[in-house]
Amino acid sequence: MINWNNMDTLASFQALLKTGQVDLAQVMAGENGAKRVKKYSVPMAAGLVYNYAAKQVDDTVLEGLSKLAEEAQLAEKFEALYNGERINTGENRMVLHQLTRGQLGKAVMEDGVDKREFYVGVQQKIAEFAGKVHAGKIVNGAGERFTTVVQIGIGGSDLGPRAIYLALENWARKHGTLKMEARFISNVDPDDAAAVLDSIDVAHSLFILVSKSGTTLETLTNESFVKDALKNAGLDASKHMVAVTSQTSPLAGNDDYLTAFFMDDHIGGRYSSCSAVGGAVLSLAFGPEVFAQFLEGAAEEDKLAANKDIAKNPAMLDALIGVYERNVLGHLCTAVLPYSQALSRFPAHLQQLDMESNGKCVNRFGERVAYETGPVIFGEPGTNGQHSFYQLLHQGTTIVPLQFIGFKDSQIGTDVTIQGSTSQQKLCANVAAQIIAFACGKSDENKNKNFEGGRPSSIIIGDRLDPKALGALLSHFENKVMFQGFVWNLNSFDQEGVQLGKVLAKRVLAHETDGALKVFSDMLAI
Repeated sequence: MINWNNMDTLASFQALLKTGQVDLAQVMAGENGAKRVKKYSVPMAAGLVYNYAAKQVDDTVLEGLSKLAEEAQLAEKFEALYNGERINTGENRMVLHQLTRGQLGKAVMEDGVDKREFYVGVQQKIAEFAGKVHAGKIVNGAGERFTTVVQIGIGGSDLGPRAIYLALENWARKHGTLKMEARFISNVDPDDAAAVLDSIDVAHSLFILVSKSGTTLETLTNESFVKDALKNAGLDASKHMVAVTSQTSPLAGNDDYLTAFFMDDHIGGRYSSCSAVGGAVLSLAFGPEVFAQFLEGAAEEDKLAANKDIAKNPAMLDALIGVYERNVLGHLCTAVLPYSQALSRFPAHLQQLDMESNGKCVNRFGERVAYETGPVIFGEPGTNGQHSFYQLLHQGTTIVPLQFIGFKDSQIGTDVTIQGSTSQQKLCANVAAQIIAFACGKSDENKNKNFEGGRPSSIIIGDRLDPKALGALLSHFENKVMFQGFVWNLNSFDQEGVQLGKVLAKRVLAHETDGALKVFSDMLAI
């Protein structure tokens, strides 16, 4: 039997509060540090490795975290989730994003429909459509091929797919699999749509409108912007647009679209990159085979997440260390620092994934919790960040746990050697140096140049960022967020916090305002 209890009622958590704190600078120094790096490492899927040697934990803390995982029933709760229990209590829905990439447990049925078969069917339909576009069998009104695909969506319909496209764009160019360039329109700010439309050949562009309900205000507004541009160019918009939506939305079966690919209510926007939301644009951009490799990497990592042993479950271990940092050590933030320019928008996706999922002050039953929950997530790719906010990370009054991501080789496979080392070697040297600098610091009589150290970090290391590795990376963080939500007794799969602003915005547009809301509306000339 599964029990959903607040974290502060668990004996294992109370025991963790009494563990002595690890002196990170001491344990990471010298030969002991070298042994620690080799010891505190867990294999991930697709050749990735999660190394947590520079985290502020030791065997005693890890034993405590293992007991917390057991008492909080993390493995059992994940099993219940992938077997189709309605884990999303706020909306009374199943949580099925893992099912888009593989069957972890028993068949999940709804109204007589096997949901795995449903998702595979959608993927096959997308693959067939993409194949016809690439072969010139689906063309524009002039009988010419499409060369660009543009996704119109917001939130999870934009951040994840955009981050993944950017992560694989150069890889695809190098491997000859870039079928179409992709662009993204998300912000309701007209400057966003205008900038994209001005940068593409509209006549040879295919637009994907992504809205589960078919009523998302920002997305429909941008669709109108695009349709006006197509009309002004003398083009039939219905020959340039496809929809990704639910089967019950007004966009389904609508003659305004070449076709519609379906999603369902059991996959939240921030978890939807492996569904049709990401599948359509990524299959058109890179080809269905590349998207399939991406799903394969995610599926392999999902299997690891089902392991009850935290020493063999990198996502669960990462999650538990994060809980320890948040609720025992008292750290507010986590910085995601990919030493890969291809992952330039990955921190933004993880920001939504984490903060929208676990940015909650009430538990699954609507009761206020008496402990801290999700951290603030931010980040930029290295080495850019080193010349920006690393000053605070090294010497600021706030300690920020760090999550590095690095790869041994670049995506492009070509490089230059300057002063005895290649660009990639310089990049990797920087991330290695930062880990030790943050952990060990440097003593100096000049306090302005003194580094206290003791600043924890982990790193995920891979050979090269390719589709399988990216899928595994995405799965790792999705499952990490899920496990942390389980520990904190949250519903990580709804997002009521985004609704209030939308409601008030509609009042402003309808001129149904008073008080300060009316004054701000007048100041903005609405």
